[in-house]
Amino acid sequence: MGARHPNWRRVKRHHNYSIEDIAGLFGLHKNTVRKYPAQGLTPIDDRRPALFLGAALADFLRLRRARSKRPCPPGHIYCLPCRQPTIPAFGEAEYVPLTPTTGNLRGLCPSCAGLIHRRVNLQRLGLAKGNLTVTFTDGQPRIDDRTKPTVNCDLERQTKS
Repeated sequence: MGARHPNWRRVKRHHNYSIEDIAGLFGLHKNTVRKYPAQGLTPIDDRRPALFLGAALADFLRLRRARSKRPCPPGHIYCLPCRQPTIPAFGEAEYVPLTPTTGNLRGLCPSCAGLIHRRVNLQRLGLAKGNLTVTFTDGQPRIDDRTKPTVNCDLERQTKS
């Protein structure tokens, strides 16, 4: 099975590629690659077999991927089931730290009532939150942070020995 979004970095800019070469490079079906000229990929000339410059192929794939991106504006979090950026319900989100510098903005989707998450750098939180009311929560407890050993711990056996 081929990639849905072929990685344009795998293309050698100074090589010429045929349709079969492109299909083999990305693991795509030949018929999928044959649709690329109709989507904007220009061949070198009108002869058969159609050849494409590596630089033109890389640019085509990069622009194609950029068109499918939907960046979230400030105050929005992307909802996967709804497939669109949305403002969390009640305009509220919580920041859950994952590392000392990054964390997740977490809220509720107003249309499907599911949890929505957005990874945010702590320094850029002001840009990402927009008009949202953000509450800060403690991160998940780490094993080192526990004062009481877990039930599976063999500390008592080690101290007796």
